[in-house]
This record gives sequence, structure tokens and C-alpha cells, in this order.
Amino acid sequence: MSAEEAVPATAAPGRVERKRGRRIQEIVTTAADLFGARGYDAVSLEDVADRLDVTKGSLYYYFSSKDELVTAAIETLGNEWTARLEALPAAHEGPVADRLRALVREHIGIAVREYPAALRLFLVPQEWPAAQQARIKALRRRHDQFFRTLVEEGVASGAFTVTTVDTTLQCMHAAMSQTPGWCAHLTGRAQDRAVEEFTDTLMMLVGVAPTSASS
Repeated sequence: MSAEEAVPATAAPGRVERKRGRRIQEIVTTAADLFGARGYDAVSLEDVADRLDVTKGSLYYYFSSKDELVTAAIETLGNEWTARLEALPAAHEGPVADRLRALVREHIGIAVREYPAALRLFLVPQEWPAAQQARIKALRRRHDQFFRTLVEEGVASGAFTVTTVDTTLQCMHAAMSQTPGWCAHLTGRAQDRAVEEFTDTLMMLVGVAPTSASS
């Protein structure tokens, strides 16, 4: 263990665990950004350590290999992102169009404001090792199902008009994955407007016109 990781013997167990949890979160978030921006093969543990301004050895205190770290980054980001969407109150209450719009807006907001590079982890590039590709696909299925349920409900109720549900979802997810590249460089009200405009545009995939409040 490095001096950086040492904690006083008198430290309360809960405090130690919280400190460890925060450190792991910082590592996996940084790794997710790097792997998302550069791809699996182009990132080493040294790159992650350099970004964190720590030694490579200190990373081994938490992760035994690059594969373990990237798997943790995929798992942590994928589960956290989907859990936040699933817990969004506005995605469970009211007309189906309002619920889908809230879900799309929240997804874009998280991507643009919090994880502009890391989102690329879930595009399943061919160079990813098989184990990571399989996990990414599983996380994408869980994520897709939440959107699919609302789109299918809207189609069944007549609230949405689509070509096919599958094509609509493919277009929606592909566009949402690109929004950080389109508007992450914006700030303040300009970024907020861009998020709303992209949300309105994606809602048109299901035949819902922009509302006067957001157009």
C-alpha cells in the first residue's frame, strides 16, 4: 500500500470505506473517460495514473489489471446511468409522451454534462475484448428496455406514430450517443437550450411535435 492509501489505525471503518469508495469512483470515472475517448487498445494503466496524478502502483491497490479496471468502469458507469434513469420520477408519472421526453432529456443531460467521453464505451467498438463486449451488450439491453417499454406503450395507445419500434430506438440511441460531441462544448443557457432542442428533435421520431414551452 502506498503512503497515499494509508489511513490511521484509529479511523472509523465507515469512514475508511467511504474514502475507499470515493477513490474507486474517481478512478473508474477517469478510466471511463479515457477509454471512451481513445479506445481500449490506446489506453494503459500508466495513462490512467498520469491523469489521476498518482503512481501506477497505487492503481494496483484497487485493480489488478487493465481488464479489471475497464470492466469496473463499464459496470459502474452503465449501472449508475441506467439506475438514474429508472429512478427518474417523471419517467413513471403522467402521459407517455411526457415520460419519454423526461427520459430522453435526462439521458442527454447526463451524457453532455457528466460523461461526454465515457458514453463511447457503450458503442461496442470491435477492438474491445470479448468479455467487455458481452457486458456492454448486456448493459445496453437493460438500458434499451426502459426506453422500449415507453415507446411500445405510446404506440399501443396511439400517442406515438413510428415506422417500427426497433428502427426508432436505433435512431434515438445513435443520436443520443452523439450529443456530447455536438454540444458538450457549450455552457450555461446555450447548453441548456441545446439539450432541449435535441430532446424535441428526438421526440419527433415518435411523432410528437415540439411543445411551445421548449421550441
